[in-house]
Amino acid sequence: MVSRQTVFKYKTIKGFLHKIPAILKLFILLPLSIFCMSLSSCNLAIGIAATILLAFLCRFSPLEQITDIKPAFYYAILMYALSAFSNLLENWNALSLAVLIPRPEFVIIALRLVLIVQLSALLFRTTSSIELKDGLNSIEQFIRRLFSGKKGSYRTRFTDTISLFLRFIPEIFETWTNVNLAWKARNGKQGFAKIKPLVVVIISLSFEKAAGKAKAIAARGG
Repeated sequence: MVSRQTVFKYKTIKGFLHKIPAILKLFILLPLSIFCMSLSSCNLAIGIAATILLAFLCRFSPLEQITDIKPAFYYAILMYALSAFSNLLENWNALSLAVLIPRPEFVIIALRLVLIVQLSALLFRTTSSIELKDGLNSIEQFIRRLFSGKKGSYRTRFTDTISLFLRFIPEIFETWTNVNLAWKARNGKQGFAKIKPLVVVIISLSFEKAAGKAKAIAARGG
């Protein structure tokens, strides 16, 4: 049976991170992702191991964790290919296995990406779309009251747009999962042969979903 695991899909089985308010998770996980960009390779490896443990405490299965880091894995393969090609150009007159050894900067970039993807998975898998929107709205309401000095409720156009964008990320991955499963069910060829047709389909479906959401928001006076 083909697995239907989807990247960043909200997990209904509650872990301890589910109980933390969305606004607090946004204040912790998003700045932490930026901080990870400055870590050394050793600290990044420690952070990845700690995040794996945290994900298990949040009741993420090994398959779910592997599914979440797939985008980072594919990007790492691309970066490795570029690293090997760069080594080959610099040492074309002395070909050896050394060209296959990735550069240190490649390793750091790959580790940073894995850790950031893991932190993103902690946010999306433990925060529903409604909680995410309410958390962002609370932040904008607080900032507007702080600068205006007036109490009351304000329209939150900016965070509404941001929350729609963030909520659309898991939907894109879910669309890719469904399209990929349909491709496999029709015995489509795996590898790069499927990328071109499936990318066209996923872009088309994503635009269709976005248009549907836009009409729904307009119908509600958004």
